[in-house]
Amino acid sequence: MDAFDAIPNHVVIDILNKVADVKTLIRCRSVSKRFNSLAAQSDSLLLQLDQILGAAEPEPEVNSPVASFFRSIFKSILPIFSRSAKPAETPKSPAQILAGFNRIRNLDVELYGGDANLEKGAAVKWKAEFGETLKSSVIVAFRSATVNASATESPVNAVETDSEFVCGLKTRVVWTINALMAASTRHHLMGDLVKEHKEMERLTVRDRDEEGTVVMSAAGMKEYREAEARVDEKGLGVERVRDRTEVPNVRMSMRHAPMLKLKSGICLEAATLVVVRPSGVSSDDNDAELATEAFAADCMYGEAVTALLKRRRNVLEMNSF
Repeated sequence: MDAFDAIPNHVVIDILNKVADVKTLIRCRSVSKRFNSLAAQSDSLLLQLDQILGAAEPEPEVNSPVASFFRSIFKSILPIFSRSAKPAETPKSPAQILAGFNRIRNLDVELYGGDANLEKGAAVKWKAEFGETLKSSVIVAFRSATVNASATESPVNAVETDSEFVCGLKTRVVWTINALMAASTRHHLMGDLVKEHKEMERLTVRDRDEEGTVVMSAAGMKEYREAEARVDEKGLGVERVRDRTEVPNVRMSMRHAPMLKLKSGICLEAATLVVVRPSGVSSDDNDAELATEAFAADCMYGEAVTALLKRRRNVLEMNSF
């Protein structure tokens, strides 16, 4: 007997859970019948969609006259060969990729890149929690960051005038909308996966640039499945098809500093903190808890959150979109 055969199944599964990467585990399933069975039982997975789907940057076209001539010839003869060629494979959805895994508990999905198109130097970082729809979101943004030890910050307890708050408000609202649209798009992308894998306890969807993160707990995923089941019973599934989840009416708790100097010496221009909840939430008392938890692991953003929480809070309402 091979020595590996003597290792108990639960030990092998624990090893495979340390591997986590879905692409590697799919290859492991091709090794043997035992590997095929045990790899499918891995419960902690990392799904990197760009690796699985083979995303790649398109090569730039050369616009010289010679290149254009040969390109036109190629396009004219392409239909002749395409009749006998096999059709290109359709990119698989996350649910299709993970169809062979039947005991997923914790899933971390990494997307190819960020979502927001921002002005040069600007940065928006966010975290959103979903159930059937948005439960809460925390957004930190700034226009630019510089290192300037001599820069001064407005006193934390200084009263911000209405004109100071209104200045640049449109930009801050656009940042917030971009973040909410990106979050709702990611939530929609995971819909089929959440419905099919009822054993999941936590789902995290982030991008390689660490721009934004969507999280769903076991309770949130259960809420989503129940809502979708009600919709299916009414036969409204086709009417609900869209490329993102609808964002409900929300209440935005916004704090802003025209110039925020951090202890590290980094100065953030137009630093903004927004805590978003669905309208109807009676209290904003846990702003600090939500914001601090969302960016606890990030030194610069965590420090910015701590400083911005001391600023004046402005409350805005936004309709569903």
